[in-house]
Parts: sequence; structure tokens; C-alpha cells
Amino acid sequence: MGRTVRDGLRLTAEQEQFVSLAAEFAAEEIRPRARAVDEADTESPLDVWEKASRLGLTSFMIPEKFGGGGVTDLLTQVLVQQELCHGDIGIGNLITSNGFFSAPVEHLGTPEQQERFLGPLTTERPPLTAVAVTEPGSGSDAASIQTSARRDGDSYVLNGQKTWISNAPYASQFVIFATVDPTRRSRGVTAFVVPRDAAGLTVGPPFQKMGQRAIVNAEVFLDDVRVPVENRLGDEGQGFAGLMRTFDASRILIGAATTGLARAALDFAADYARQRVQFGVPIIQHQAVAFRLADMATRVDTSHLLTVRAATLYDAGHAVAQESAMAKLVGSENAMWCTHAAVQTLGGYGYSREYPVERWMRDAKLEEIEEGTSDIQRLIISRGLGAR
Repeated sequence: MGRTVRDGLRLTAEQEQFVSLAAEFAAEEIRPRARAVDEADTESPLDVWEKASRLGLTSFMIPEKFGGGGVTDLLTQVLVQQELCHGDIGIGNLITSNGFFSAPVEHLGTPEQQERFLGPLTTERPPLTAVAVTEPGSGSDAASIQTSARRDGDSYVLNGQKTWISNAPYASQFVIFATVDPTRRSRGVTAFVVPRDAAGLTVGPPFQKMGQRAIVNAEVFLDDVRVPVENRLGDEGQGFAGLMRTFDASRILIGAATTGLARAALDFAADYARQRVQFGVPIIQHQAVAFRLADMATRVDTSHLLTVRAATLYDAGHAVAQESAMAKLVGSENAMWCTHAAVQTLGGYGYSREYPVERWMRDAKLEEIEEGTSDIQRLIISRGLGAR
């Protein structure tokens, strides 16, 4: 904490309360569980999820009229996300993952759909949810998805395969993006809310991953899954625009998550360097180590300020595709750099699983890949420059 003063941000008492709550929960509940969750490999810490839900941390971003915390401004969400992920980025992302499901429902859904699908997420024991976009042959090119949605009377029939779906083994509901006409690319993409128990929907075994193991990923198979028309979000072909708006916000939140991770790496490495003695002095007094820590601190603040700027512009209603891409690109690559630097600072201990920095380096890598690789973020930024 203490960042808001240095950043010149003036938060309301309510905002300060949520950020302080997240920082406290991260220190007391998230950080102590992180190593065991990583060792478990393919099990989400549902007990931590339930504790977070009782405090409102799983639904604080959902509008108050649906029973949520009503913290709908992205700036506060960014500050909360950063604190949660300072504890552990995998568990922090798990705690706020229902926000990824709620975003397309809010952007595309009718008031009746919003009440029906978001209300359960604000209960005392909310379910986990998932968003299914990625396919075996469609990653960065979301407009090329092949999962089909064929209209049949008052229903749609969905067929296809999704992969790398976060929370899939636990999710009670999915927002599934399918196409009503693959030849139309983005203009055919349509979103549907599909319950877990829908006939023909099956979930594959969990993937074994390098890092961020608190969120379990798996494939989702759709075999003639019948979805009522009233579960379609928006009109046919509106799904891609809704997805891009969701990505604008979620990429900024990734920037916040990676900033929290990078700050954790800096804090741990700096504390170690103050205590570790070599050649008669703490290693922080050796220029090679001190300069590395200085670079880490500069990168942490760069990521933080880019993310805050993007969130502020988003809240003001501006188009933020470029700023969102910058926040994710810089945040993810700085987190990778800072966690690597933390391992280097700890030397042999950094390579040991007894210390968290090797886990943090593994965790950081995902954020250079998911929701658009670093290459895609550079493409978005460069296209924006060409349009000026």
C-alpha cells in the first residue's frame, strides 16, 4: 500500500477499503497457500475461493443492482487486482475470474439476462464460471473460430471444440463464442450462455501447466448442444465486438496482475539482498545487484502507471485498444524480466522450489501468451499508429 499517494491518485473511502481488504487477504490467505497450490498441480483452491466470496472479493466488480459490490470503475478493479496478485497471481486471477464471465453478459446481455446470469455470482457461495473462445486452430485470430451455431426454431445447436478454457472443470456456466457463418469471420461470431449440464457438453481432463496452476484449464467439447434463443447474448454477429470490448478491460487487468507479480518479485529480492552477506557486506551494496534492483523498481512503476492510465481512459469512455495493449505488453514482459531478475538475485536459492521466485517466473510466462500474445499486442499498437 502507500502507492496511491505517490501516484497522485485520490481514492474514495470505499475504494481504499476494497484495496486494503485485497492487500490483507493476499497476505493472510493467498500467499501462505500458494506453494501448496502449485504443488497440487491441477486442483484449484476452492476453500480460498469460498473465503474470498464471503468477503465480496469474487463479485466486487459486479453492479450493485445484481447484488455485487458495485465497484464498476476499472481503476479500482486494477488496484484490487494488483494487491491480490501480489499475494499470488494464479490465486488472484482465480478470485476475480467471474469478472471475465460477467463482462460479455454486461456488454451484450439484456437486463433480464444480466439479472438471470449475474445474480447467482453474488450469492454467499457463488459458482465458478468460464469463457470459451480459444480453439485448437484458433488462438490469436479469434475471428477464425469454427465452433458452429445453427439456428433451429427457438434454439441454436452448437458443435465444436474449445481448448485452454480456464475454470472448465469447475464452471457451472460458460459464455461460448461460436459462429453462425464462418465465411463472415468476425461478423458471424455470436455469444451464448451455456449451462454445464447441457446435453452434449463435456469437459476434458485438466491440463498440466508450467505455472498459474490455481486456475485449472481443460478442453470443452460441444456435440449437438441445444441452447435456447434467450441464452444468446446480443444479436447474431455481435459477439466479436463484445469480445473485443471485454479484452480491452481484461488486458488492462492483466497489466495490473503482472504489476502485482513484478512488485512481489522486487519486494522479495530486495529483502533478500539486504540480508544476504557476501564479501563482508549485504549484497545490495554491490553495484551489480543494486542496479538490477533499480531496474526492477523502474519496471514495476512503469507497468503500474501504464495500467492506471489505461484504466482511467477506459472509465472516461475512450477507445483504449492501444493503451490496453500497451498495459498488457509492458506489464507481462516486465513481470517476466523482474521474476527472472529475482531468481538471479537469489542465485542458487532462486532456483530452489523452497523459495517463491522460481514459481513466480513460471507464473509470469503465461501473461505473455494469454488473451493475445506479445506479438499481437505489438500488432494492435502498430495498427493504431498507422491510423493516426
